[in-house]
Amino acid sequence: MPELPEVECVRRSLEPVLIGRTLREVLRHRPDVVRGDANAHGLSRGQRIERLVRHGKQLALVGRGPGGTTGCVVAHLGMSGQLRWASAPANPAPKHTHVVWRFDQGELRFTDPRRFGGVWVFPSLEAAYTARWAELGPDALSVTPARLHRALSRTTRMLKPALLDQAVVAGLGNIYVDELLFGARLRPTLQANAVTPAQAGSLTRRMKTLLSRAIRAGGSTLRDYVDGTGSAGGYQLAHRVYGRAGQRCLRRGCGVDLASSTLAGRTTVYCPACQG
Repeated sequence: MPELPEVECVRRSLEPVLIGRTLREVLRHRPDVVRGDANAHGLSRGQRIERLVRHGKQLALVGRGPGGTTGCVVAHLGMSGQLRWASAPANPAPKHTHVVWRFDQGELRFTDPRRFGGVWVFPSLEAAYTARWAELGPDALSVTPARLHRALSRTTRMLKPALLDQAVVAGLGNIYVDELLFGARLRPTLQANAVTPAQAGSLTRRMKTLLSRAIRAGGSTLRDYVDGTGSAGGYQLAHRVYGRAGQRCLRRGCGVDLASSTLAGRTTVYCPACQG
């Protein structure tokens, strides 16, 4: 947490309040949270926010100054990170606030109690793509069946750990992989290179449908997640397997108790009957 749907909801909620605003000041309360090229200042004073771009679970804020200078910061929310808009500055900053971008009216705060996330600075979005996003696979909302099949065919890992690998497909995490594999009736322990082209096509279609539904519902709020304006999501109410170990399978005609195991260090919930 947060995964692709949650980060996309953050992006959509922040766009109306950030696009066109001019940055006045950057406050780094924990400088070690900010990483990247020491000579790249990222967003700097006087730049206006032009775009918010997401790839997988990462979100880029892109700005341009009056002289044409560009800047970019990439935020990764990790497990507990938040990007929250506030209409008025706070002094002192709220607890666990690591970076604050102050604008002509209001401020954007990056908070992360567990510090598994971070902020990376780049001189441009193109530099971010080259230095950080090039190592990621295609975004889960745009991956093609052929590309997913090629990536899976190259690994002998189990299917769930393969789908969690951001170099295979960017954006999926524990929640949505469990939900995806349940919908596709595929075992989490299936060897990834045993997935057929037809199954890869089904996975791709179901992946996009699942993620799109979660985005429309505002994402899944299980603990800390809220969007950029503080609103919680509601998709957790639609989870069919995640967090339901020991409960009855919801697939019509099944009724078997859901099982759980640990794969790649993650608790995995699945139906031993429906997913074979």
